[in-house]
Amino acid sequence: MPLVTYELADDVAVLTLSRPEKRNAMSDAMLGDLGDAVDRAAREAKAGVLRGEGQHFCAGLDLAEHVDKSLMEGIAGSRGWHAVFNRIQRGTIPYFVALHGAVVGGGLELAAVGHVRVAEPNTYFALPEGQRGIFVGGGGSVNVARLIGVSRMMDMMLTGRVLSVEEAERYGAVSYLAEPGGAFAKAMELARRAAGNAPLSNYLIINALQRIHDSGHDEGLFFESMIASLTQGTPEAHERLRAFLDKKAARLAIPNGEEAGG
Repeated sequence: MPLVTYELADDVAVLTLSRPEKRNAMSDAMLGDLGDAVDRAAREAKAGVLRGEGQHFCAGLDLAEHVDKSLMEGIAGSRGWHAVFNRIQRGTIPYFVALHGAVVGGGLELAAVGHVRVAEPNTYFALPEGQRGIFVGGGGSVNVARLIGVSRMMDMMLTGRVLSVEEAERYGAVSYLAEPGGAFAKAMELARRAAGNAPLSNYLIINALQRIHDSGHDEGLFFESMIASLTQGTPEAHERLRAFLDKKAARLAIPNGEEAGG
């Protein structure tokens, strides 16, 4: 049986970490299965949902596989995580991550490469690498630090601090708070909504925004102008804009129950 199962629900690919007896700790074999599932989703789906089977999302790296690895094997392993995670973060479709239980170490690094994170009340977050005598190797020094800030990440690694779901939401690591048992349903709702967007818009949202943020001010504005012009000139954009102007497209739902354009 694969350690990451794959299901296509309409246009949404559901990728499930399926090693619950190990709290979905990421082994080399699981990473390979995850890469295969991500590649399949890129071919078949318009959005993806990532979740964990059992009581936890992912408790991090399977340390048993790494105790005796050589220096070069460790580097190769880390770069393997980067390669798979990059195909999620900078791929062709947006990913919505359903979180519950442990989101620890490499599990937090995996969650961080998703584009929207939904968490249940029992979710907790930790980076215990400092206590294990190691360092993050799945991109966390870049991606987790971007979500919560370097100082908070440093605190977690130095002290073993565990973040509650409320703290994680306040710090920017969680996008939505779900009811108990409701993270997957909420992630699916959001993924289906995103799957209805123009594929080019989704691709540019997940690939351009962070790059623009990381660039200089003038360079970012120039890049934005090029992308805006590119998307507005497509036949699909013309069709969608015309539908909006003809009042055939849904308006934005705002909190007081009214609708607005956008």
